Amino acid sequence: MQELAQTLMAHGHQVTVLTGFPNFPSGQLHPGYRVQLLQKETIAGVPVVRVPLYPEHSRSRIKRAMNYLSFALSAATLGGCAVSKPDVMFVYHPPLTIGIPAYVLSRLWRIPFVYQIQDMWPETLSATGMLNNTAVLKIIGRFAKCVYEKAAAICVISPGFHANLIEKGVPADKVHLISNWVDPQAYYVAAPDPDLAEDLRLSNRFNVMFAGIFGAAQGLEVVLEAAKLLRDLKDVQFVLVGDGIALPGLKKMASDQSLNNVLFLGRYPQDRMPALYALADVLLVHLKHDPLFSITIPHKTLTYLASGKPILAAVAGDTANVVTQAGAGIACPPSDPDALAESVRKLYHFERAGLQRMGMNGSQAAQNLYSREHLVGNIEAVLQQVTESSRNTLRLS
Repeated sequence: MQELAQTLMAHGHQVTVLTGFPNFPSGQLHPGYRVQLLQKETIAGVPVVRVPLYPEHSRSRIKRAMNYLSFALSAATLGGCAVSKPDVMFVYHPPLTIGIPAYVLSRLWRIPFVYQIQDMWPETLSATGMLNNTAVLKIIGRFAKCVYEKAAAICVISPGFHANLIEKGVPADKVHLISNWVDPQAYYVAAPDPDLAEDLRLSNRFNVMFAGIFGAAQGLEVVLEAAKLLRDLKDVQFVLVGDGIALPGLKKMASDQSLNNVLFLGRYPQDRMPALYALADVLLVHLKHDPLFSITIPHKTLTYLASGKPILAAVAGDTANVVTQAGAGIACPPSDPDALAESVRKLYHFERAGLQRMGMNGSQAAQNLYSREHLVGNIEAVLQQVTESSRNTLRLS
């Protein structure tokens, strides 16, 4: 959202971000923050207004619901007086409960809101195991349809999401397919640092790197199962960068099975990721086997493209298509340790020039298809369209 706000401001628009206190992905407040009634700050030139929430990001359904609902209620009740009336709202989903303040504030201010869907609900709740009660999922699905009806326009990030909404009866002219983007100033082709490689135990190894959230959706236990199958390739190792609720279990599994070819590096700030990617031979994206994940495109896929490294997409559908259509890597079935191990073997024995060509293809795709300026421009056009339509409606009423 910061990149979107900065670009819109660079285009001459006034932007204010209404959000909660930062606690993702660990559920712990970030250093320097404490929950209070209201906090205003400026980040990278963008005005930010924070309202209270219950910090949480565990597997507890009740606590996660408290996190979602606390922000929704705070934003709905405090947002109207904490933020000056805008012309339009751009609402970032998940969670679906964000639809509550979106609707309340749109009625209060008599303005439209554009709803951007990054995760499809209720499917995500079922796919990640957070909620399996069929009756409750149906209720959430009906609430989602209400939010879609109230939104002036909906932006989705993948062809599969677009098709999903059309199947649910959302008018096609209301749904706009606009991919996530990758910022070339944040993710780029970096030169490998031999000293860093030595410090992190990445020297003289064939490094298959996964970077991101360790959660139920990623299904990284499969990676560890594949590592067992690749013990005969002594210089191949899986490098896991990140954090999340699945991390303790993954570390225990690696320890119990003496997986010396799995390396956990912890969480790194964004500005250090290009240097880490530069030390990888292959960048891995994996989502567990589920119909939802075949229509999901994790943002890491785009950062991988920009980093100029070959990609192994152990996921079906839209993400695999992004990688293979760009010629930026290969794909294999998800949740299949044998297929994952075989794909790593294939890339390990691939000629070096071929791997470099995949990386170059990915970098070019990031620049030509997923540039921040171009895709934010598409969002800007939607915002301007619904704003003008709303003004015309108010004039006639």
